[in-house]
This record gives sequence, C-alpha cells and structure tokens, in this order.
Amino acid sequence: MLRILGRRAAACDGLSRRELLAVGGISLFGGLTLPNLLRAEQSPARRDAPARSVVLVNLFGGPPHIDMFDLKPEAPDNVRGEFKPISTSVPGLQISELLPKTALLMDRATLIRTYSHKYNSHNPYNVLTGYDGGVDSENYFAKVTDHPGIGSICQYLDIGAKDVPRYVMMPAFPGYTQSLRRAGPYGGYLGSPYDPLCTVCDPQVARESKDDYDAVEAIGHPTLPSLDALPDITADRFAARGSLLEQLDKDLSRLETSGAISRLNEFKQQAFNLLSSSKTRAAFDITREPDQTRDEYGRNLWGSSLLIARRLVEAGSTFITVHWESKGKNHWDLHQNNTGMLKAQCPQLDQLIAAFVLDLERRGLLDSTLVVVMGEMGRTPTINKNAGRDHWPQCGFSLLFGGGTRRGVVVGKTDKHAAYPTERPVSAGDMVATIYQLLGVDPQMTVNDLSGRPVHIAHGGAPVFEAIA
Repeated sequence: MLRILGRRAAACDGLSRRELLAVGGISLFGGLTLPNLLRAEQSPARRDAPARSVVLVNLFGGPPHIDMFDLKPEAPDNVRGEFKPISTSVPGLQISELLPKTALLMDRATLIRTYSHKYNSHNPYNVLTGYDGGVDSENYFAKVTDHPGIGSICQYLDIGAKDVPRYVMMPAFPGYTQSLRRAGPYGGYLGSPYDPLCTVCDPQVARESKDDYDAVEAIGHPTLPSLDALPDITADRFAARGSLLEQLDKDLSRLETSGAISRLNEFKQQAFNLLSSSKTRAAFDITREPDQTRDEYGRNLWGSSLLIARRLVEAGSTFITVHWESKGKNHWDLHQNNTGMLKAQCPQLDQLIAAFVLDLERRGLLDSTLVVVMGEMGRTPTINKNAGRDHWPQCGFSLLFGGGTRRGVVVGKTDKHAAYPTERPVSAGDMVATIYQLLGVDPQMTVNDLSGRPVHIAHGGAPVFEAIA
C-alpha cells in the first residue's frame, strides 16, 4: 500500500507541519508569492520558444553509457561487457539490445554521447543546475547557498499556468530513501518559494532485495503531499475510503469547515488552494486512464510517474522531474552486478520511454514538450572486480525528444573505450543552457546570490545548437 501519510519531518522553511497542514511544506509550491500569482502568464524574460514544458527523467546513480547508448563491441571483454548493439530507426546508429523499443524511436531523438563534467557526486546538482564546481562533502545536503534548479528559475521568471503546480518533483525529493535532501532541485539562494512541489510515495516490492545490487521493481505511484497533521486521519482509515482523490476531497472539506485554513495568511491560503484545486488533483488521478494506457507505461512507480507527468503537461505544468530513486534497490549506481541490474531495469526504462514519447506524439504534445533522459554521470569503461562499473563523470549520455530538438541526430564522439569525448564534449552548463534555450529563457541571464553577486543561470554553459532544430 502506498503511504498516504508523510514522514515526520520538519518542513524545508522551518515551519511546523501542523502550521502547514502537512502539505509537504507550503514553500514547495514554487513561486507562490502574491506578486507572482498576480503577474501576467508570460514573463518578459522569456522569448518565444518551442518547449512549453520539460519532463526530465533523472536516472539516479549514473547509468552506464557504454552498456546503453555508446556500445564498443570491438573493445576488450572487460570494457565492452556482454550486451550487443542493435540497429535503430536511424541508419548507422546502434544502441543496446536492452532498449529495443527506444531503438525504434531514435529517428525522433537527439542523442548526446559526450555529457562530461567534473562533479563526482550522486546529487542531481549538475543535472538540475548546470553547476559542476562543487564537491560532494559540501553539497551532500541541500542548503540555502545552493544554486537554483532549472524549475526554480522558471518559477522565478513566472513561466507557466497559475492553476497547477508549475514545478513538480516525483516520486519524492532526491534522497528520500536515505532520509536526506540532496542538493539540486531547490530554489537555493532565490528562496524556498521557488522550491518544487515534491510528491510522496511508498512503493511496494514483490520480494525483498538480497543486497544493494539486486534490483526489484518498485510498484506504486506518487501522491500529492498528505494532510497528516490531523491526528484522527490515519493510513488505515484512508485505505478504507475508496480512491485517493475521494479521500483528499473529504478531508479538504473538513479542513475548510474546521477553520484551519482561515488561520493561514494569504500566501499560504493560495498555496493550499493550488494543492486542493480540482485541476491539480485530476492530474494525479491515473485511475481515469484506460487500462491499456496504464499497461503501456508499466504499472510500476516509474510508469505511473511518467503517466502523471503527461497529465501535468496537459494541465500546464512547466518543469517536471522524475527522479529514479526507490526502495527495493531500484537505482543506477551499479558498483556491483552491472549486468543483472541492467537486465532488470532497462526493460522498465525502455517501456516507459516508448510509452511516454508515443503518447505525447499521439496527443500533439511532443513538439511542445522537451523530454530529457539522463543521469548525473556515466560509468567506468572497465568492469571492476565486483562485476560492476564505478563513477565516471568524464563521460555519459543525454537523450532528448521533442520540444524543439532535432530528430535522428547524434552529438559527440568518444574514444574506443567510451572513456572520454573525442568530439564535442557537452558540459553540465551546456546541457542546462540547452534546456533554457528551448524554453525561451536566455541562458546568459543572471540572478543574484545571497551576497548580491550576479550568477549566470547556466554557469558559463552555451546551448548545444547541434541538438536544436
């Protein structure tokens, strides 16, 4: 059963859960200052652009590029691994046999094979901010001096609809399985009003993992932050009341009549209204989807998250991140059992990429939705003594669909062991600048840090124009 009630933890801005009605922190609704809510939908800082929404799938841990999108079949056994390349819909382009559905969609994709930076950490800091100058010991936990994430910048610029969350992180905040908040997705020195809405989850597994490198599929779906501040609401009582959204409806009504809402100031009131809006709740109600659609995405945590992401795109959300981190050892940090972990997880990834891209295409949303699939790093070319691959930020991949990107294009080349770029390295700043460019945000724009110093939002990166149509 999925968790209805969240963990007992302090909200990000220091306010108590009781004061915030345990909606996960009012600060997590991003950009809900009154001036922002009353501003016109289009910010002057935003130019006309092809992408109205971005959906970023972050493969937490670092997916092995050499086993997925940059195979080297002529390399030695301890480099190439056991997986074979297969042809794709782009003549001359091959990817892993583990991704047959994705292979058929490569004529719609831009594949960057040379994502390269110097930040050796599992925080999604480089992916979501474009900054790679930190060190793990300083950036392990999110803090107010962090650089803001892409979604936070979008909210700062007041981009997107007013009646749904603009910036959503699913299925939970990065680090939730370890009870910590990893750096990357937050407003940082812009302030907590630009944090994402972080959903909650408690996935189930068919069996317990044998160890940290025994991937077990995570079953479940993200839910909106809960109302667990009310002591007489329990998970068991929720479970007996029908659908999740019916439960939320009943308890929202009770909160409104109890006078609890009236104790919030105008800012908190509007944040609560956003969470409780029928449009927001409808976006999370995947029970409205046909069984065939749910089967196409996969009835697991990641398929459900991408299905909700599509519904949020339809509703008008601007930036949605699906962070692939779960209980059940369902991660991409493959220090051991690289082959076994990939055999378990690549079919899930392959299914959801194909389902999501084709679903957007059928609905006429792919051209206006930028889809990005990547991790914070790649993996070592050489297989280690534990049959795994270790951290390797020197080279990784990024796969892009829609949202103004070119189709059937490969950017960059690597050496014979996929260790280093030999042509067109793409930095973390370049990758983030490309996303900003496609969203119509000037990548050279600056925002002030806590000391008043202007900082470029792409940290010196430049758009990868080879990837832009």
